[in-house]
Amino acid sequence: MSFFKRRRHPHPNQLEANDHDTNVDQDLRLRTVRTAASTIAESIASEQRAERRRSVRHKRSNFFRSKSTKDLERERPSAPVPDPSAVQVAGDRRNVYVNTPLTAIEVDRHGEPIVRYARNKVKTTKYTIITFVPKNLYEQFRRVANLYFLVLFVLQVFSIFGAVSPQTAALPLMFILTVTAIKDAVEDYRRATLDEEVNTSAATKFGNWRNVNQPKDPRNWFERLLRLNSPGRVTKGVRKLREREASEGSRVVLSRAGNRISGSVADPSSLSLDRDGSRNRLEDIQSIDSHSYPPLIGNDPLQPVFSPPAQNPAENALSATLAASSSSGVVNWSRRISGSARWERTLWKKLEVGDIVLLRDNEQVPADIVVLSTSDPDGLCYLETKNLDGETNLKPRKATDATSNILTEEDIERSAFVLDSEPPHPNLYLYNGVLRFQDQSSGQLRGEPVTINEMLLRGCSIRNTAWVIGLVVFTGKDTKIMLNGGETPSKQSKIEKETNFNVIVNFIILFLMCTVTAIVNGIFDARTGTSAAVFEVGSDPSSSNVVNALVTFASCLIAFQNIVPISLYISIEIVKTIQAYFISQDIDMYYKPLDSACIPKTWNISDDLGQIEYIFSDKTGTLTQNVMEFQKCSIHGVTYGEAITEAQRGAAQREGRTDLPSPDEQSIRMTKLRQDMQQLLGRAFKNRYVQPDKLTLVSTKLAEDLTDRGGGQRTHIISFFRALAVCHTVLADRPGPETGQHPHLLEYKAESPDESALVGAARDVGFPFVSKSREKIDIEVMGQPESYILLKVLEFNSTRKRMSVIVRNPQGQIILYCKGADSVIYERLAEDHDLGLKDKTSKDMEAFANSGLRTLCIAYRLMSDEEYLEWSRVYDAAASSIKDRDEEIDQANSLVEHSLHVLGATALEDKLQEGVPEAIEKLHSAGIKLWILTGDKVQTAIEIAFSCNLLKNDMEIMILSADTIDGARVQIEAGLNKIASVLGPPSRDPSKRHFSSDVKASFAVVIDGDTLRYALDPALKPLFLNLGTQCETVVCCRVSPAQKALTVKLVKEGRDAMTLSIGDGANDVAMIQEANIGVGLFGLEGSQAAMSADYAFGQFRFLTKLLIVHGRWSYRRIADMHSNFFYKNVIWTLPLFWFLIYNSFDGTYLYHYTFILLYNLIFTSLPVIALGAFDQDINAKAALAFPQLYIRGIRGLEYTRTKFWLYMLDGLYQSAIVFYIPYLVWTAGSAISWNGKTVESLSDFGTTVAVAAIVTANTYVGINTQYWTVITWVIVLGSSIVMLLWVVIYSYFESFDFVHEARRLFGGATFWVTVILTVSIALLPRVLVKFVSISFVPQDADIIRYMWVKGDLKDRLGIRHRLDQPALMEGQSSILEATPIFREPHSRSLSEMSATDGYESALTFSPGVPTPPTQPEKPDAASPQISAALADSSIPLPLITIAGTTNDEDMMPTPTSLTSAAHVAATSPSPQFSYYSASDIPIPSPLPSLGFQQPSQDYSRMAPISYSRPLRGQYPAYSHSDNLLTSPSSYEMRVHSPQSNQDSYAADRRELPRISEASHTITHNDNDDNGGSHHSPSPGSEWLEGTQWSAYEGPTAL
Repeated sequence: MSFFKRRRHPHPNQLEANDHDTNVDQDLRLRTVRTAASTIAESIASEQRAERRRSVRHKRSNFFRSKSTKDLERERPSAPVPDPSAVQVAGDRRNVYVNTPLTAIEVDRHGEPIVRYARNKVKTTKYTIITFVPKNLYEQFRRVANLYFLVLFVLQVFSIFGAVSPQTAALPLMFILTVTAIKDAVEDYRRATLDEEVNTSAATKFGNWRNVNQPKDPRNWFERLLRLNSPGRVTKGVRKLREREASEGSRVVLSRAGNRISGSVADPSSLSLDRDGSRNRLEDIQSIDSHSYPPLIGNDPLQPVFSPPAQNPAENALSATLAASSSSGVVNWSRRISGSARWERTLWKKLEVGDIVLLRDNEQVPADIVVLSTSDPDGLCYLETKNLDGETNLKPRKATDATSNILTEEDIERSAFVLDSEPPHPNLYLYNGVLRFQDQSSGQLRGEPVTINEMLLRGCSIRNTAWVIGLVVFTGKDTKIMLNGGETPSKQSKIEKETNFNVIVNFIILFLMCTVTAIVNGIFDARTGTSAAVFEVGSDPSSSNVVNALVTFASCLIAFQNIVPISLYISIEIVKTIQAYFISQDIDMYYKPLDSACIPKTWNISDDLGQIEYIFSDKTGTLTQNVMEFQKCSIHGVTYGEAITEAQRGAAQREGRTDLPSPDEQSIRMTKLRQDMQQLLGRAFKNRYVQPDKLTLVSTKLAEDLTDRGGGQRTHIISFFRALAVCHTVLADRPGPETGQHPHLLEYKAESPDESALVGAARDVGFPFVSKSREKIDIEVMGQPESYILLKVLEFNSTRKRMSVIVRNPQGQIILYCKGADSVIYERLAEDHDLGLKDKTSKDMEAFANSGLRTLCIAYRLMSDEEYLEWSRVYDAAASSIKDRDEEIDQANSLVEHSLHVLGATALEDKLQEGVPEAIEKLHSAGIKLWILTGDKVQTAIEIAFSCNLLKNDMEIMILSADTIDGARVQIEAGLNKIASVLGPPSRDPSKRHFSSDVKASFAVVIDGDTLRYALDPALKPLFLNLGTQCETVVCCRVSPAQKALTVKLVKEGRDAMTLSIGDGANDVAMIQEANIGVGLFGLEGSQAAMSADYAFGQFRFLTKLLIVHGRWSYRRIADMHSNFFYKNVIWTLPLFWFLIYNSFDGTYLYHYTFILLYNLIFTSLPVIALGAFDQDINAKAALAFPQLYIRGIRGLEYTRTKFWLYMLDGLYQSAIVFYIPYLVWTAGSAISWNGKTVESLSDFGTTVAVAAIVTANTYVGINTQYWTVITWVIVLGSSIVMLLWVVIYSYFESFDFVHEARRLFGGATFWVTVILTVSIALLPRVLVKFVSISFVPQDADIIRYMWVKGDLKDRLGIRHRLDQPALMEGQSSILEATPIFREPHSRSLSEMSATDGYESALTFSPGVPTPPTQPEKPDAASPQISAALADSSIPLPLITIAGTTNDEDMMPTPTSLTSAAHVAATSPSPQFSYYSASDIPIPSPLPSLGFQQPSQDYSRMAPISYSRPLRGQYPAYSHSDNLLTSPSSYEMRVHSPQSNQDSYAADRRELPRISEASHTITHNDNDDNGGSHHSPSPGSEWLEGTQWSAYEGPTAL
């Protein structure tokens, strides 16, 4: 096989016919596939090859073992062969004893157990009452600024440093510490409340019985000292529980007759926990008294498991005991017992390892428990793991054979055994233990293997089982669900971490300023004979110049403290609280079925939402509803079913096809067809069990063929649906009329939702499965009952990929029905099978698979009685074997599963959540990559990935499946070589994060859990990381929760990428906590994931609004807020330093002290807070329409160190202006106030500088604000006005330096002119830079904002104008097209240019020009078809068209349609590409659509382009109509070229424009006879005189 290194003598089973395999790259020896059908087939083949290799290795290891070893093993007690992965489990194995004394080495000198196990009490909180203060302070003082201000406060306590009010200086620090602590406490209190509700849930355990695994007195020394919780004492919580449930009752006898529990019935009380995952439904067992609790079943109306006993309970118990005593097991009938043990009620947190518990139907499992006995005669029980992994399908578990006969309390007391268990580990799918006991019949020591099939995991729920008795093995933090959860992490946002660097830079600046001041002051202080000797006597702290310099250094630390903004942290807490409120109030993220909005649980990381590069998603319950619908089928070569799947719609959208009806039209059509089908069937026969509203297989043709008695297809249809009704392991539940339900209501509960859907579809078509017992299966066939004797069930597993049943039909024939994967079934077809039917069915299944449907092939064969009896002996021998039992059973099954004949094929759709494909497409358009991490099997994950358009038919899909680390290395290296051979080496340029500039193909990886384990090995991690990050999609299957977390960590740390994990089950908690952002989805019965997440909401599609709108806003706001904060503190602090130059650097304050106190508190804080809380660069709908704007966040372009330094330099410049202009005014001549007094004091000068600095800072923030509301106006202008009012008010208070300050300053023109001149000169450079950048080098957001304000983008998005003017008059509808962005292809900044994988390139149309003769090109599967619109052919005007999809009705309006009579023109590649794609923006041009294919190289991204001559043209008039059929896959800005460009069409079609790097202009290399041509502007092309195009970002004027 090409994936692995070949041995010198390979085994025949390992040889693969790769030479003729079209999926194998002959150069790289790598299997790659494209379509869904081929992907699924290849994954099945890979698993089969791996299974054959494992089998060969196992047989070889058995062959080479010595005979003595085999003999020795024969003499040992039977035990399971340990799994290799189990051997590697770290820790000591534990022995759990039941009625058996511990060995001498396991007890101490007092006879107490040495090993102490974890309590069953769990906590997900970060703090306790004791640790809250120190731990929270530690986390807060990880911020460098907090430490700095703590040091400053300590310095200000000493008066020598000149601090005016040290108490006041401590207030900001205390405020921020207190606010943050309160926020953290509230968050943790919520977690603690949920934990307490879980820990105090009710459970039933075996009481008045000695658990030898626990010490007699488990208290610690402190509790013993205070005499707390004495052993045997009923605690307050348990007492309250028992008093609440106390009622009359009798002793309960557990019975297997009809799955009933006999005994008196009391009304059970229930504890209802809320929907967020911790409040789980737990029906409680009623008590006889306050200490003894009979195990009665909850009053479940759907399952009447209570019935009066048919005979005396004592007789029941006696008969059960006699029956049990006849068999061997763990029960020792000669053992003497007290008979006082009873079932009693307790709390979850009171359970211990070694306790025996009783679980009832619909109860949750309180700990990891090994099943001892169940109400089922075969020892089976059914488990729902929805709260663990989001799956609602039932999973069977069984009791151990040795304990399956336990029924009564006496049986438990007489039992004696030891469970040899492996240590606790997080693998949810693996457990290995041995139940050791003494066989009572032979007296020999025996052992029985215990696997995960005998274990119930904490958090799961019992279903369809009256009762289960189990042994507690793992409790609390040792349970698998808790081991996969991990500790609640403390998360910091990326900007917050970067802020520490900026703060350190400011520390350095501060240290330099203070050092310079101290040195120069020391030098001045050392001088003699100066005026200081006369006027400053006694002002020095000491006589030492060095000491005085040090004091000056400390004083300057206090004076310049604002350069490190402590108010920044306070403001950020306020802003992020406001942002969290806005997120929680967003009506677009409200999910009505669960009555839940988006709940932010971690407020301090909202800005990280705008920088997410990788999303890691669970599948079941996150992308899907976990609801299966039987949509289509193929019966004897005839296809039935009218449904249209999500994958079909996605493919049509990508190809630009409009032949599919809209969802609303399809819904109406399906309703009509369903009614017609039911009428046809209802006239032919009576189906008592039909549920019309659940019929998903809609086909009137099927009804016609089924009811056509003379047709040949009727027999095949009956045989097909009869097989579906018989071949399954579904349980039929009939609530019956006593519960108020319809008497013929049938509800199916299955291990797999696939089976439930198949049987449900058969029921609704007329073939209901009615009931099943151990001996027979009852069905109805078109109203007639039929009974089948059940002979054998050959169960499905991941190796077999099929399941079979052997039954005897009413005619006495033995029939084997088999269903499974098509490749597995086709290997076992009869040699004389009809080839035509085989090929037709295969093609139908391939078509189903490519439509995103799950396919199963249905087949059968007849068996003779002799063949069955002979085979049955072989099967029974295999089932009774101790060693290699599974392999022996598989071999026995293969002896009978052959010579099959195809009946047909089924196609089921795993229903996606609403809007999932559209959400994924939009996230991809935003530059975000999505990985699926699921515990499901490979084929299921592939089908869902195709359904939600994560995997596409134009991708090169690589399937990695290896069973050795060397094999994994070979496959990963082959994948890297494959990508490198197509795309070249990966780019490491951080400005092009994961966006190649030469996209010729897209790749995807599908990897299973075993291979992922090898890939995460330290030796292979770098290789796998390189492979995964170069692929557009990665699908990881059969992964454990720990592997999910490791995968997230690999990408997060290996690529320094921002990651988000989203899931809905407890198995997703680990990856949710590992990612930078964790998102949990609320489930119908709660979700552990939502409890542990940073954000929680109801549907996956809300992720687009959370990231692309709120995340992008938050990131931009926080980034701008940080920069403006550092700026405004620099402009305020540096004038103090400039002033020191003129006062001998003695640390004198320039400003009045109240200015220093109020500057960050009142005068300048609110404008920056308003900027961070309310600013929007573009509207939410526009952000969703152009998700590519999100790419700037992925690359971190909004908050860079360059931006930080530019703002710092701006503050430096403006600080010099606000100081020196007033200084020059004051020194140029003596200023005279209106009252004749001079304006020359320090207070006058300092107030003038302060007012100028404050007005400048507030105005600067206003200039940087892009969304002006009433609040913004009031805050920005009001802050400066408040400052002036404060000067007026405070000047009327008596003070030695500020009295009548307002009169002196405000009364003269000098002050006002100085302030206005200072502010104007200070802000002029910023205004000019902003004007030039927007006009000449605009970013995409600037252009879209201009479209929003001046253009008709609002009309396209269906948004009303603020002032509804009827006069968007007829000639004004084309204003948008008159802007340069639409007149010519626009360039953007180099940072925004990228060739994103899968984005469409811009294409140029030539309106009104007939198609030139060109060679027909083969359409590229990787290039979506595009619906384009053309303008009036008589007008040579470049136009833009935008094609896209809007399926999220909550977020985007439905696009309107525009029509025209213009005809189709030719296409040519555009010289400039745009990555706009992802939304439906209706086009205002009345244009017909044109579908065409692009060559694959059109994905490549061109360098920035400059046009030296813009175009000018006339503006056409447009007429709007109602519908627009747009390209389904993405929005794309496309530029229509003028008519005069037709001559260069052929050249453009052959070769893309070439960029001259020196001049950034376009040239074309044309190979026609004329030697090439250049684009020529149309007549009158001098559009907007003086407009130039930059080499980087678009037009020079808007």
